[in-house]
Amino acid sequence: MTSSSTQPTPTSARAPKVVLLPDALFFTRAIPVPAGALAAQVGDQAELALEGMSPFPPAQLFHGYFWTPGAERALVFAAYRRRFTREQLATWEGAALVLPAFAALLGLEVKPATTLLIPSPEGLTAVYWDGGAVPAAVHFRPLPTEATDADRARVRDELLRQLAGSRQVVELATPPVVDDAAGRGDEFAFHSDAHRSRLPASRAKTMDVRDKADLAALRRTQARDLLLWRIFVGSLAAIGLMLLGLVVLAGEGLWERARETKVAAQQPVVDQIMTAQSLATRTDELSTKRLLPLEMISIVSERKPPVIQFLRATTSGLYTLTVDAQTTSPSDVAAFRSALAEHPACAKVEVRDQRTRDNLMTFTLVITFKPEALKPATES
Repeated sequence: MTSSSTQPTPTSARAPKVVLLPDALFFTRAIPVPAGALAAQVGDQAELALEGMSPFPPAQLFHGYFWTPGAERALVFAAYRRRFTREQLATWEGAALVLPAFAALLGLEVKPATTLLIPSPEGLTAVYWDGGAVPAAVHFRPLPTEATDADRARVRDELLRQLAGSRQVVELATPPVVDDAAGRGDEFAFHSDAHRSRLPASRAKTMDVRDKADLAALRRTQARDLLLWRIFVGSLAAIGLMLLGLVVLAGEGLWERARETKVAAQQPVVDQIMTAQSLATRTDELSTKRLLPLEMISIVSERKPPVIQFLRATTSGLYTLTVDAQTTSPSDVAAFRSALAEHPACAKVEVRDQRTRDNLMTFTLVITFKPEALKPATES
């Protein structure tokens, strides 16, 4: 029995992406498909067709089918499972796609009435399109191990006679191989000579000949792995953002410390400037403004009741007068305070330290004047 043909991936340590099996192991049939049929209906119809045309139940077959939406037929292909050795089956593990070699070229764009001749170590395969995307027939003819050119010509002529009506014959020189450089995540790509075939992943899924239960489990595992991978990538991205945030915070901390160091280094200069400004202000006040204690006392005395006697008067700054006083009529203190508060020259009036002894009340009166209200007596 001829062994399977496996196309390795660029990294040999990994499982192959696609496994191409010998056409000699498969029988094919084109089955009619009702107009408007859905993909699931075509799959059920392919199973029923296998039960009718194969001596083995579908459970004992490796099978798949090729169909494009709107096509009037589907191409079903199957092989008896026991024709594959355990070693051959082991090469399928981890593969993304397993199918007959001729099926890899069903994604070609061909004209109607075209026959494609595909060589292989086991023989020659003919794929015939009468019209549309799905072939009308696929036939395989074996060749001896040491086949001559005459043997190949004879088999070629037999296939073309069987596929009468071919107006164009495309004869390939090499079997199809996987085109890893052209394939994308959503499709599989193959080439033979200058001819290139592309199979969308959604369509190639129905062409995979492996056990359907195993395929379903494999796809669930792949979906789970993809989800876990995306979670892992998302976690790495989140960690990266967190690290970036930490770097930014660290940078801001360094900038803040550098700014504080710069401010601390400039603080003596600032203190000198503030001291000089304070001295300048004080000098300006001393040179342009005068203390007017007599004017302050005069304003306060204007509204002093006769029963209140001033004991001592001092100033605080240019605009505050503090008067120690006494009276034998405590009720007059509040009236005196109110009278001063209503005076237009007074900004604030306070009574402090009130004490009464032997019918004599002592208190301190603190009056803050408005700067613009105090003028020397010669200017009033």
